[in-house]
Amino acid sequence: MGLPSDDAVVIQKGKVPGDPYVITVNCHDKTGLGCDICRTILDFGLCICKGDITTDGRWCYIVLWVIPHARSPAVRWPNLKERLLSVCPSCSVSFYLNQPSSHSTPSPVYLLKYCGLDRKGVLHDVTQVLCYLELTIQRVKVTTTPDGRILDLFFITDNLELLHKKERQDETCAQLQAVLGESCFSCELQLAGSEYDNLQSISSLSPAVAEELFRYVLSDKEIRAQALSSDVTKLKKSSVIVDNSLSPAHTLLQINCVDHKGFLYDILRTLKDYGIQISFGRFSLVNNGHRELDLFIRQKDGKKILDPEKQESLCSRLKVEMLHPLRVIITNRGPDTELLVANPVELSGKGRPRVFYDVTHALKTLGICIFLAEIGRHLTADREWEVYRFLLDENCRFQLSNMVVRNQIVDKVRRTLMGW
Repeated sequence: MGLPSDDAVVIQKGKVPGDPYVITVNCHDKTGLGCDICRTILDFGLCICKGDITTDGRWCYIVLWVIPHARSPAVRWPNLKERLLSVCPSCSVSFYLNQPSSHSTPSPVYLLKYCGLDRKGVLHDVTQVLCYLELTIQRVKVTTTPDGRILDLFFITDNLELLHKKERQDETCAQLQAVLGESCFSCELQLAGSEYDNLQSISSLSPAVAEELFRYVLSDKEIRAQALSSDVTKLKKSSVIVDNSLSPAHTLLQINCVDHKGFLYDILRTLKDYGIQISFGRFSLVNNGHRELDLFIRQKDGKKILDPEKQESLCSRLKVEMLHPLRVIITNRGPDTELLVANPVELSGKGRPRVFYDVTHALKTLGICIFLAEIGRHLTADREWEVYRFLLDENCRFQLSNMVVRNQIVDKVRRTLMGW
């Protein structure tokens, strides 16, 4: 017995243009498989319309209806199938013993050096090419020189595991040069060295900024200050109900939340981190902007969740993830204006897909240039965060010191991240 066969993942195109694609996964089960599948789908710029999940603890059957997001590049459907196959468990005997058959080797990190002329949206254009080529940005260091040039250092991994080949490297540089044209002076690719380790952490956040960015709940004051629309207020109406009366073997989670891009990933990521197994789940199409999910779950030991403290802990964390899945604030960094975006990292060490893509798209739409950009990790008392830092160029049509303008920028970035 070996790796999953090709029919473990089937992708069917809709019958008429505009209809959702149907993704069917039929393979051995593992705790967190639904999260891994949703993360991959989100990484390809797809939105999940509805779905069904069924498993007996050993074998699972998942059906998801998906549509491409309006801002996403063209979807490489064969590549999506290969990526989904890669997250399906192998059919080894060790699976039945709940022991991993082997530990996967982390993908090597490569350094992409790009040098060119600065212009509005250039960082997003580079990011769009990398997303299309299925190159994941792990860290980035972007610097703008006084003479209007930019030096971008992208630390990337290749989801296709081909970046060690010259053909793949040449393809990457050729795609960038084709999109950026004469503004691209040079493009180089090489294995990353010690400079990658130096960008692993965000160490210079002040206590006040860290408190605002990583606070457990979103206060009413922050809602009034940062949200110019009613969307964030609606998020507070999300609910999680635990019911142990309907099934002798499972706990029922009934979740009602405002629809947003990656909503299912946020929920399943939380359950994965808690070691919760999903036996059956169903969620329907959006109804008046809301989603309803019914999930029959069990603990790692196969038992229901009967402990009131465990129920409260799980429900509280789920509500936070639905209310505040991504943190967005604007603050001052010395004389400069800094945009900060943070998202929680899975216990497996993986961050949320496409955050950098969405933020740079929002800033490009607003016509705001990025003077400097960084990605790093920050540890709080209870979890690890991925933090994106952008120093904004003051030479734009916005008065960045104005609080109303700052609120508009935060609102635009948050809405883009949430897919609104």
